[in-house]
This record gives sequence, C-alpha cells and structure tokens, in this order.
Amino acid sequence: MVGQGALLSPLGLLLLAPLCLLHPGASGQLHPTKGAPRETSSIQGVRGGSVELDCGTQSAPLVVFWSFTPLGSLIPQPVAVASGGEFKVEASASALGAVSLRNSSLVLWELQEGARGHFLCQALHAASGQLHATYSSLALAVLVPVSKPQVWLSDPSPVEGASLVATCIVREGTEPVTFVWQHQAPRGPAEALMGVTKRLIQLDPVNRTHLGWYTCTAHNAVSQLSSDGAFLDVIYGPDNPVITVEPLGFTEEGFGASEREEVTLSCLAASNPPSLYVWLHDHTQVHAGPTYVIASASRAHTGLYTCLARNSRLDTHTQTSVQLTIYYPKAQPSCAVSCPGALALLCTWPGGLPAAQLQWAGPQGAGPTALSNVTWSYAATHLANGSAFTCTGRHPALALPMLCRITLWEPLWSPTCWTLATIRDQFIMLSCEWPGGEPPAVLSWLDEQEQPLGSSSSSPAVYLLQAQEDLAGREFTCRGTHPLRAPDPLCRLRLEAPQLAVAEPRVSVLEGEEAWLGCTLLGGMPPAQLLWLGPQRRQVEPGTLGFTLHPEGTQLRLNVQGADPVRHGGTYQCMAQNALGNSSRSVLLEVLRYPAPPNVTISRLTYGRRRSEVQLQWTVRGPGNLTGFLVQRRAGVPGLGAGAWETVAGDIEPESRGRRLGGLDPGVLYAFRVLALNHRTAGHPSEVKTPADPPFSAYAAVLGAAGTGMVVATVASLLVFQYAARHPDTFPCTEPSPTTPGSDPAQESTEPPVNVTITVTATP
Repeated sequence: MVGQGALLSPLGLLLLAPLCLLHPGASGQLHPTKGAPRETSSIQGVRGGSVELDCGTQSAPLVVFWSFTPLGSLIPQPVAVASGGEFKVEASASALGAVSLRNSSLVLWELQEGARGHFLCQALHAASGQLHATYSSLALAVLVPVSKPQVWLSDPSPVEGASLVATCIVREGTEPVTFVWQHQAPRGPAEALMGVTKRLIQLDPVNRTHLGWYTCTAHNAVSQLSSDGAFLDVIYGPDNPVITVEPLGFTEEGFGASEREEVTLSCLAASNPPSLYVWLHDHTQVHAGPTYVIASASRAHTGLYTCLARNSRLDTHTQTSVQLTIYYPKAQPSCAVSCPGALALLCTWPGGLPAAQLQWAGPQGAGPTALSNVTWSYAATHLANGSAFTCTGRHPALALPMLCRITLWEPLWSPTCWTLATIRDQFIMLSCEWPGGEPPAVLSWLDEQEQPLGSSSSSPAVYLLQAQEDLAGREFTCRGTHPLRAPDPLCRLRLEAPQLAVAEPRVSVLEGEEAWLGCTLLGGMPPAQLLWLGPQRRQVEPGTLGFTLHPEGTQLRLNVQGADPVRHGGTYQCMAQNALGNSSRSVLLEVLRYPAPPNVTISRLTYGRRRSEVQLQWTVRGPGNLTGFLVQRRAGVPGLGAGAWETVAGDIEPESRGRRLGGLDPGVLYAFRVLALNHRTAGHPSEVKTPADPPFSAYAAVLGAAGTGMVVATVASLLVFQYAARHPDTFPCTEPSPTTPGSDPAQESTEPPVNVTITVTATP
C-alpha cells in the first residue's frame, strides 16, 4: 500500500503517471471505480474559441492524466498531467490550441480543427487507504464558421436569351451550410429570391429583368455572412422606338403643330447599353440624340421623321417613323382624304357654340352630315381624275356657309426609287418617291419574295438595310398605291457592287506628249465614287502637278501632260467602291522615246587666224528623222586630264551643217563632238576631234608681201619728201645755191648731215 505523502512528491507523480494509462482491468494495486469507464459524452466547440472538458470527478484527485485520440486513429496521445496543483502540458498538444488545466478539467483556448476526436480523462483517487482510478471519455466536435461568400457569374455581361450560372463560393464552414440569394435592380430595393437555398442558381434563359446586383448569404450552426454584390449586366435591345411629340396634336397622318410653335420630338427605345439615336427628316439626318427640338416650327419642317435606335454592343438597330404636319390655325372647315383601302373623306371644324353642321357632297350627290367632324367612306371605283368633293359648314352665327374642297387627282408618272449609303457605309437607305396626288399615294418596299419591308407610308418611303456583301444582286421593289391608278405602278432597284470598264487597257504615247486614260462606271447601286491611283499606288488628287481629272457623268478621265518615262510610265488603277464592295481596272501607260536620229561625222574642224575661234562642219549619214544638232566641247587641262563635256551650241536647225564657235582660250587644247537630236532623243555622238591649223598658201603670201611692200615704200617716200622740204639744207646739192645779197656767210648753217634709213619688211 502506497502512502499519500509519496504520491504528493514530484517523484511519486512521475511514477504514477504511467499507471494512469492502465486499463481498469489490469493487475496491480489500483482498484478501478465501479462502473468505469463512463459512456462517451459529446461536446462542441468553435474554432478559435474555448472549451472546457470536465473530468467528471466529485473530489480532487491525486493525479489527473488527459489523453487525445484523433479521429480515424486508435493510438492515444498524451495531452497533460496534473498533481497537487501542478500540471505539465505535452509540447505536441499545441496542435489542439492553447492547453491548460483548471483543477481536473482540461481547458482549450484558441481551439483548432485538429482538436476533433476523443479525449480521455484518467483520475487517481485515494480513499480508505486504497487508490481508485476513474475514467471520463468525451468526443469533441470543432465547428468552423463560414467564410465570407463570393458570387461568381459564368458571364457577367450575357446577351438576353443566353444561359447563365451564378455560384455562391464559400471557402470553408462546417456543414450543413444553407444559402439565401438576393437580387437588387439598379433602381429598386433588394428582394430575396424565394425558394433558392442552394449554392448554385441557373438563369436559362436570361432576360432583362435579371439585370442588377446579386448577393448571397451563407450560414451554418456557428455563423452567418453575406457576400459583396456582383453586377449582372444583361445586354439587350434596342426595342422598337416610341416617339412622343410635344405639344401633343394629332392629325390623320400622325402629329400636327402650329407654325412658330416649339416642337419637341422624343425617342425612347429600351436597350442596354443605352441606345444611340439618329433623327432623319425625310431622308436627311438632322440630329443625333434622343430629343430633337424644333425651336420655331415652319412649313419646311413638315415631313416624315424617323428615329433610328442602335445598340453599339450588339450592332443592332430598330426604327420608327411619324408624320409631322405644321399648319396655320384655321377659321374654316378642314378637309382631308386617306385611302387605307376604301376612300375616306374627313371634314373637321372644331370649336363653336353650338357645334357647326358639316355635310359632304360629291360627283354623285350629297353625302353624310354630322357635327364638328364627318367622315365619308367612298368607293373609289370609276372615279374620274379631277373628281371634286365639297364639305359645307354652317353655323348660326354666320350668314354664309364656309366651304372646303378636295379634288382627287392622280400623281404624275410613276414612283422613283434610289439608294444612298449613310456615313461610313454602315447602312443602305432605300428611298422611294411618288409626289403629288390627292390623296397622296401609299408607298411600300417589298423584297424578292414580294414580302413587305417595314410599314407602308406616303411619299417618300425610306427603309434602312445593314450594309453587307450578300446584298449584292438582290432586287427590291417599291410599290405605289393610289385609288385612281390601276394596276399599282412599281419601281425596282437591284443592289450591285460597282463594275468598271476602261477605254483602253494599254496607252502608248511619245515622250513629252499628253496621254488620256479613260474609266467608265458601268453599274453599281448605291452609286460608287471613281478615283485614279498612280503607278506608286497613290491617289491622284485634283490639282496634282502634271495631272488633270475630268469627271464626265459616269466617266472619269485622267489627263497626263508632258509624259515622262520615269515619272509617268507604269500601271494606273481606276477604282470604284460602294457599300457592297469595290472594283478596279488597270491601265498600262507606256511613254516611248523618239527613234534615234542618224549618225553625224565631223568633216572639218580648223582654228581661225588667232586660235580663239574654230570653224566646224559636219555631215549626216544613215536613215532617221532629226530636229536639230548639239555641239559639245571638252578642254584638256594640263596635269588633270580631260574635263567634262559642255554644250556650246544647241537648238541648231536641222538644215545646218556647220557652225563658227568663238570664245576659245588660245592656250587650251579643245576637243569637239556633234550629236543629232530627234526631239528629246539624242543620237550617238560623232567622233571626237581637236581643231587643226589652217593650211599654208604661198601664192597668197607673195601677193600679200608685195602689196604690203608697195604700201610701205610709198609711205616712206612721202615721208622723205616731206622731211626734205622742211629741211632743205640737210641734203647737199651739186651746185651751191646763190647767196642772197646782204646775207652774212658766217650765219650759214654748220649742222652735220642726217642719215635716214628705211627698212621694208614683207609679212606673208
């Protein structure tokens, strides 16, 4: 038997700790408590929270030992042991949370999911001098709160009619987890989706009512969290536009307003993204936007107004048209006629007290009568053109009746139809017009199967088609209906890609001449635009240097001036394009040079007397045309060789065979050559020659020397005689001259005689 003092010592505690793992039926000194172990108790805890596991003892035990068996395992693991107020926690027990002992109870703080399993408490008691062991088994379930949900859409921007799956994603949470979905429209309160408790919802098909914010709420036994909103952007539309007119006034054809009034036309077509709006007055665009305001209405604003609504995301469009009539307020009855089948004559005269009395009368007698307004349905068969109907209005306040008259007349000719492409060739506008007539003719567009396109309307009738290549070759018919015309006249349109023809696929001209390139548009509906591309694949614009464009109806002619082989020669492209396709034709422009002129040979090249000019003569050999000659020279520079050829004479007449050339430096040796020209084509240069000295002539030299000598001798003799006459004493005489009486011999001249030498040189 073991004493209590030994058990309370640390050594006794360590010895008794292993005994706590003994099964109650093991042999030894310990005596199990009767009925141990107890049945397993279940307890729940929340991850991150705390739980206290009670050992179930009534009195303080000597030793308490806690062990843990994870789920799916049979091997217990020690957790903590306590004795006498002291306890020790196993290091591996941190996977369960923060572990501590309070008396004999095991307290788990910051509970972890790893604490799921069975806990066993073994307590050792001393009673009546004996040791007794008790056992307590607990099954701990750790509950995990749900994480914040997230809504995932399989397609955040589906097209109306598609299928969509929305999923509420929860990363963790103890099952069972239930879900609640909410939907909030962009301009409405949040509404719960009744009957939807699953993680996943399917919208098939998606429609515009599904557009908006979606949130889901997930909750289990522990917690409840809601997701952020996910926006579902449903793409749809546009629906058929609805047109409203303010101020509101109705006519038989549509809406009416008075002159100088402000008229507001509003268009609304449900669409996401919002519709883009375009307003057409008859067949002309007048405004872009949902609201078109006419500040001061006039009669020019009367006509058919069409609202086009377009969804830019889906590239779809719808349209609606209304007729707007601008009129003066009238002080007399108003007559109108329509023919939606039978001829309907309407006469109105509102206002007055009492109401005015109205009555119709026609070619075959009186018609119906009524107050304020009266309608007469009349069979239009066998009515003659120009039949008149009169509405007579009487009022007690008026002495004379007021009249309005309608004369039925047939519109002239037949419907006229045409087609235009809108900006950037996005749409093809079919237009049909049959003006005049009373009542106005009703026009309607039909396809190839005679099925109506859109609704019928009065002239003009407009229908828009999405431009696409498969429309080429399709025929559309505009049918006009009038009570006085039978059978109904028709106007047909065949849509075609443009077709081209060129006047000549190959054009040849001589260098310097002008060339004409012709291109004709043979077909194409809508009308196509013609243009020319040059050899460098660049468009020839009006005003391009050297080119002139001449549009003539369905033709576009290109004039090329001063044709040059390098700049203008090559392949030109004539192109035409409309909303259905394009076409091109090529024209080859050949710029030919003139034939080579005949060869030239220099027959004579000699210097002049002072070597500053030369005399050049040449001859022509061989066949060929020529329009002139060209003379070139080249100077030889000492030490540098021959210089470049330079032209010294150009534009020489074709009849010339010689030329005197001056301006030479006598100290420079020149070389010359001659070329024949045929317009801009130069022939082969002649042989290169240098000038020669002129040949020597003896006869001419002798004659020149003799003549020169005679002239010099004559001049010398005259000079001698003149000198002798002025100096008679210079030359001695054979006889002395007589002395003048009274003269002094001493005064006679004593000057020595003068010798005169005359030299004559003959120069050849």
